[in-house]
Amino acid sequence: MSGMDGVLERAVAQDDAPFAVGMVADAGGVRYSGAVGEAAPGRAAGEDTVFRIFSMTKAIGAVAATILVDRGKMRFDTPVAEILPEFANVQVLDGFDGDTPVLRAPKTQATLRHLATHTSGLEYEFWNGDVARYMEATGHPTILSGLKASLFYPMMTDPGTRWGYGVGIDWLGQAVEAVDGRSIDAFCREEIFEPLGMANTAFELDDAMTANLCELMARGEDGVFVPFELAPPSQPEMYGMGHNLYSTAPDYLRFLRMVLRGGELDGARILSEQAVADMTADHMQGLAFEKMVTIAPPVTADFDPFPGTKVTHSFAFMRNEEAIPGRRSAGSLGWAGVCNTHYWLDPSEGIAAVIMTQSLPFVEERFMATYAAYEQAVYASL
Repeated sequence: MSGMDGVLERAVAQDDAPFAVGMVADAGGVRYSGAVGEAAPGRAAGEDTVFRIFSMTKAIGAVAATILVDRGKMRFDTPVAEILPEFANVQVLDGFDGDTPVLRAPKTQATLRHLATHTSGLEYEFWNGDVARYMEATGHPTILSGLKASLFYPMMTDPGTRWGYGVGIDWLGQAVEAVDGRSIDAFCREEIFEPLGMANTAFELDDAMTANLCELMARGEDGVFVPFELAPPSQPEMYGMGHNLYSTAPDYLRFLRMVLRGGELDGARILSEQAVADMTADHMQGLAFEKMVTIAPPVTADFDPFPGTKVTHSFAFMRNEEAIPGRRSAGSLGWAGVCNTHYWLDPSEGIAAVIMTQSLPFVEERFMATYAAYEQAVYASL
């Protein structure tokens, strides 16, 4: 599979990524593994490189919730406030009176499905200027603070009316805790990481993972990468299932292979086949993904994954409803982390893949060109 090697090598040589790790697998195991560049000064990138995976955490949070759905402990359409009464305090931002936010009660009741599909009305400040304005006016803490109070972003729209990327999965993790009784980190460790052999996936870094942690680089206005500090909060008041995990390429590929195999890996079953089928179906109820327009260009570029193509969201993943020529099939699933860790799985072709670096801005054009070329090389090799 030398085509993928060439893509990774060019990306690093052209400074489109500070380093790159790519892996491809099918139901039976790993089919390709490649790494180029230094993950940190004097340390080569490789399968042992530990990444801040940020929003790649979201799919794991959704799987945690699906485990409880599979066990009959809750439903996709369970109202959030039925499990978490404090959620009833979340209101819709209806504009501003001068600098004072105007809030009203939501017209519809948010469900777990709304949280998982980013249709609850809760949106991040990086892609919605009204959220940023609200936070500035009220002193509301960012979700990256790890504070419980940070969960209470206002809704930008009524639940079930529009796609808007935000903190829904963080609330979903809180629902798992409330229903199960274990903390979300213990739940994920005992129900997902340990059964799947994901020994290098954790909410807190141990010494071994710290030794293999990659350096985050941000592209300056001069186009040159420089070191940048950004990490999930350590020992927070609550672990946010939208962003809190560290992992490696092989570990995350094991998670994706479990989904590809219908809920089982190496004899460990964490979901029934029916639960996986339900989880990976379109859950948008007639809505569709909407282009994410940045208001924080140093952190993220605009994101429109496949312009002109219908994109929806399953309970756990973004989902493209049409085939992308030379790339993934219709019904493929994927997402990413803000520091440019990316993945997809293609049930029709029976493959899953990751391409990971550690850089900002998220989805900058130079990196996305590398991603497209890598994906094309993967399909050319099948």
